[in-house]
Amino acid sequence: MLMKLILKKAHTYFYVCIVAFVYCLIWPFVYFSSRKPSRYGSINIFRKMWAFTSSLLSGFAYDIKYETQIDWNKTYIICPNHTSNLDITSANLLIKKNDYCFMGKEELLDGFVTKLFFKTIDIPVNRESKMSSFRAFKKASERLQDGMSLIIFPEGKIADDYPPRLHEFKNGPFRLAIEFKIPIIPVTSLNTWQLLWDTGLKYGSKPGVSHIFVHKPIETANLTLDDADKLREEVYSLIQQKFEQQ
Repeated sequence: MLMKLILKKAHTYFYVCIVAFVYCLIWPFVYFSSRKPSRYGSINIFRKMWAFTSSLLSGFAYDIKYETQIDWNKTYIICPNHTSNLDITSANLLIKKNDYCFMGKEELLDGFVTKLFFKTIDIPVNRESKMSSFRAFKKASERLQDGMSLIIFPEGKIADDYPPRLHEFKNGPFRLAIEFKIPIIPVTSLNTWQLLWDTGLKYGSKPGVSHIFVHKPIETANLTLDDADKLREEVYSLIQQKFEQQ
């Protein structure tokens, strides 16, 4: 068991090094693209390349199944469950457009490979601060109105439970979806945590295939803000039922 853990932790450090190495290769292109908002779509082209290449070199693959064909010309709020850093990678790969951004915790502003994204295209938020939350959701509403899709993990974080379970969803994405009449796409990451839970630093990681299920979009055009709780519960139920099938 000890040797197995050592090997799994060695794989995690190998993966981290690969991620950093590939990031350094694309950094000049990402930096150039980040200088003007009109180039933000190009950031995501390089981010997709980074996600795919670093995963491939580390032995991670993604089997992404779609419940229905999705019209990626539309704007969406994409809500995946969150058990692994690989969920971020898979989110980049499942969305077949370049006009999108993430909303994530404020600490990502200090990350070596996340700082540039969260100072430009992505939206940092401190959910413990009402002012920070207000600013973040104001920026998110502006991005949505500009036709940029938003990826937000409604649990808000990777919880400490292992094996993981689905935690309560925050209200923010569902109120945004209703207010701006944006369809929501629930996404279930089925087994990603079994390959790399959280950052991988505690239990290590192993190569394998992550199975991702993209649910059909839920329309919000006929909903009011009074329906936000019901919408949140609907999305939670869909993801929970699928997650429990693993």
